[in-house]
Amino acid sequence: MRAACQVARVLGAARIVVAVPVASRQAVAALRDVCDEVLSVEVPEQFYAVGEWYRDFSQASDDRVVDLLRLAATGDEGTTGPARAERPLRDEEIQVQAGPVELCARITIPGTAIGTVVFAHGSGSSRHSPRNRYVARFLNAAGLATLLIDLLGPAEELQRAYVFDIRLLAERLGDATRWIRALPELESTRIGLFGASTGAAAAMWAAAQPDSGISAVVSRGGRADLAAPLLAAVTAPTLFIVGGCDEAVLDLNRRAQAGLRCESRLAVVPGATHLFEEPGTLEAVAVLARDWFSTKLGVTSG
Repeated sequence: MRAACQVARVLGAARIVVAVPVASRQAVAALRDVCDEVLSVEVPEQFYAVGEWYRDFSQASDDRVVDLLRLAATGDEGTTGPARAERPLRDEEIQVQAGPVELCARITIPGTAIGTVVFAHGSGSSRHSPRNRYVARFLNAAGLATLLIDLLGPAEELQRAYVFDIRLLAERLGDATRWIRALPELESTRIGLFGASTGAAAAMWAAAQPDSGISAVVSRGGRADLAAPLLAAVTAPTLFIVGGCDEAVLDLNRRAQAGLRCESRLAVVPGATHLFEEPGTLEAVAVLARDWFSTKLGVTSG
């Protein structure tokens, strides 16, 4: 954008206005010295990534971009090209039965799902977590269905004993995977688990069960070490993502990885702290998770 403003000024623009739907405070400040005015509908106090502010942040395909460029060059408004990115087949708030309780969740199913990822949130977080929602949108754009689920009810979340009851969280996560596997739209897809903080321990515990049917696991800044007794039983390929500045959790993840007997990888995001708040770090997490799940879940089991 800065380069575009500078070129416009050199070409003789009398007034330059930058208008965008959403921008970080730093970006707005950086643009003010190369244009006359910056307009942004939203300038949030906390800004992790552009994609978290969009309901649908799916990317345009190469064919679509080429078609639009051809249309712009020829001026042929009658040209028809590839359709816009598909809207989700399903995208809604739901209730998932897990034993005797109903859990709140958000399900998103792309038009053609190549795999399914269930998110297990950590302590103090929920299905509304902007970080996990951002990662989920990346996965949706890659053709992966997602289920962001609260493993505890509102009253349970207030009791710390429940927050660290990894067995309970894992059992409910297992119930959620069985529920989603029964959906006709997803019955032929492989299932992966994405865990953050204590949710990572629940994901590892659930994946260690003999009948789990889990095909891949990703842990973001997670406490997989809390599932230490069962790590050796995990068979699903596991990716640990940790911030380079999150030294304590990095050490715990190294120990957890050493306890595995399955395929695993430890990815360290340079300059990132525990919450991946630094510019570009959350996007790095999303790309790593997308690539891991796309590779491990991308072949249908049917």
